[in-house]
Amino acid sequence: MEKQTKVLVTGAGGFIGSHLVTFLKKKGYWVRGVDLKYPEFSETDADEFEILDLRRWDSCLQATRGVDEVYALAADMGGMGFISSHHAQILYNNSLINLHTLEAARINNVKRYLYTSSACIYPEYLQEEADVKPLKEEDAYPAQPQDAYGWEKLVSERLCMHYREDYGIETRTVRFHNIFGEKGTWEGGREKAPAAMCRKIAIAKLTGNHEIEIWGDGEQTRSFCYISDCVEGIYRLMRSDFHEPLNLGQDRMVTINQLADIIADIAGISITKKHVDGPMGVRGRNSDNTLLRKVLGWEPQVSLEDGLAITYKWIEEQVREKLKKENLEYIEAKA
Repeated sequence: MEKQTKVLVTGAGGFIGSHLVTFLKKKGYWVRGVDLKYPEFSETDADEFEILDLRRWDSCLQATRGVDEVYALAADMGGMGFISSHHAQILYNNSLINLHTLEAARINNVKRYLYTSSACIYPEYLQEEADVKPLKEEDAYPAQPQDAYGWEKLVSERLCMHYREDYGIETRTVRFHNIFGEKGTWEGGREKAPAAMCRKIAIAKLTGNHEIEIWGDGEQTRSFCYISDCVEGIYRLMRSDFHEPLNLGQDRMVTINQLADIIADIAGISITKKHVDGPMGVRGRNSDNTLLRKVLGWEPQVSLEDGLAITYKWIEEQVREKLKKENLEYIEAKA
């Protein structure tokens, strides 16, 4: 019988990480999950789950022991509101996580290592118009990411490249473009645009106040990729022979106003948009999937509407539970 491949997923308590663990288990892998926390919204499917701080060198040696492959997803991150206001913290924490995890993987003779980068590495000067040209992988240089988050991701991409060249570890690098879906952060400041919008619209539907706050004029553009396509793409890249950075996202661009309208339509309500000051990030961003299609013979399959329908339903349930609890607490406090 063939030996079961052992893999490590870092960031396994997070949104993408927890979905990836489930996906890899279904594929027949033995999976160790590592994170600072357990998954928030469901039990982990990992064979083994360790609570470790991967900023620490000893934790990284422990996490990477006895595994064949590493999927490195651990990061201090969040939506635009978070990454635009915590530059030093993000650069410090994520640098330590990635430097230590990759070196520990090398020492522990890990064969394959997939690093999760981000569309945030792309230069700000290519993303100043809403009707932006889709970003190709080679557009990364000359470099000028908008935030510390993007700069650190870019340096860690280089690190993976040099570890492959110098030490022969098979590294893979994926650049995520706005991944969304159920069982992810939906409140508290670290949530991303689709989850935040689903929350706002669920609250509007359940309270009857249909006014929605949108940061900026809402004409900034993005593409959004559903979580099942994300984990499928990660897996396909890890199994491929391609070792350059690769975009993973949808190549259909929408404005944030359009995103709100699609979700309102799913929720079955009409909304009034109130545009307020807030961090907007780059003006426009879209993925060019030409290389993705060529390398993997595949591209994301789930439409924005279908992915949002699943995500909205789940977030509406979370909001309903929260409102019910708050209402009970209010009634008890008045009693």
